[in-house]
Amino acid sequence: MRFSMLLPLAAMLGGCDWVVLNPAGDVARQQADLVVISTVLMLLIIVPVMALTVWFAWHYRASNKAARYEPEWNHSTQLELVIWSAPLLIIIALGAVTWVGTHLLDPYRSLARIDKERPLHPETEPMEVNVVALDWKWLFIYPEQGIATVNELVLPVDRPVRFRITASSVMNSFYAPALAGQIYAMPGMETKLHAVLNKTGNFAGFSANYSGAGFSDMRFALRGVEAGKFEEWARKVRAGSQGLDRETYLKLERPSEKEPVRHFATVAPDLFDAVVNLCVRPGKMCMSQMMALDEQGGTGKAGMLNLAALTYDKNGREQISAILPGDQIAASQAFIKALCADNSPLRARSAEVGAPEDLAPLRGANLPSPARPDAAEGGRLSLAAPAPAKSPVS
Repeated sequence: MRFSMLLPLAAMLGGCDWVVLNPAGDVARQQADLVVISTVLMLLIIVPVMALTVWFAWHYRASNKAARYEPEWNHSTQLELVIWSAPLLIIIALGAVTWVGTHLLDPYRSLARIDKERPLHPETEPMEVNVVALDWKWLFIYPEQGIATVNELVLPVDRPVRFRITASSVMNSFYAPALAGQIYAMPGMETKLHAVLNKTGNFAGFSANYSGAGFSDMRFALRGVEAGKFEEWARKVRAGSQGLDRETYLKLERPSEKEPVRHFATVAPDLFDAVVNLCVRPGKMCMSQMMALDEQGGTGKAGMLNLAALTYDKNGREQISAILPGDQIAASQAFIKALCADNSPLRARSAEVGAPEDLAPLRGANLPSPARPDAAEGGRLSLAAPAPAKSPVS
């Protein structure tokens, strides 16, 4: 009878997805190990405390006349040592595991292995995938293949992937539990994630940060396929007729819900960098260009006329009207126009961290890593293209 009462509970638990603890990617696998290790360490305290709570309640019950009763007792050195030393040792162990894991699983750090059995050759170039969190859908751009998809991420197994992640409007979060931990996507900024998928199959990804009305349906399909099947899939996408240029992107950027999977056979050059620099719309100055001008001293009072009115509503429709000399407009209703015909965004130098050459001598903060070309700059982001010698006002 009691066993039959547990059957409904077993049926409900059978529908649970244990992907976080049984993922398909090596990075997520290591993160799952951290969760298990942390849980076991904490249970070393939790289980004895719970057991002793039950034992004390039973042993010192009113009906047990044989229990020792000492109302004046108030201190035990041995007990104090156990109470304080055990949690302290566990905290030290948790701190050590967390510190090492934080550095080795840094999403900006390139991978050092495909899985625990196969190290990654240092000269192996990862595949790049650009991720844009839109309202309320996901755009994936494959620069190497020259294609793009909406709400579908297809990856070849056992090949490292470098994700460049941004957002079009509000802060969001890119999360594929089978692949790696969640990474924030923010407008006007670029975050990174290095990961690898080790198993073929169909998995799920979603937004892990509330971003508005369509948030609950902001999901994408993650598919892991063999290398040959990935190339075949990419060829089929390239054979399509629809392309993703800047005009198409501006339409796609408008808020929409429950978007079906879509494929784009071509992608406009520098589209992702234009999204990051907030200058997809023609005639709008890129942030990188603006910073290059500011680095050279700006344009002075002449820049006051370099404005265009911008109206924006919740449906994502933008209208632009020119500002005549002498007109005034609130700063919150204006954006900076491009000064020159070339509206190409400049790409910032990568802030990625090299993978450790050898995991054996893990000592202190200076983990061994290959030298980076921007090491002399102390890791400071700088523009990849040199700033103009003088203000490029035309």
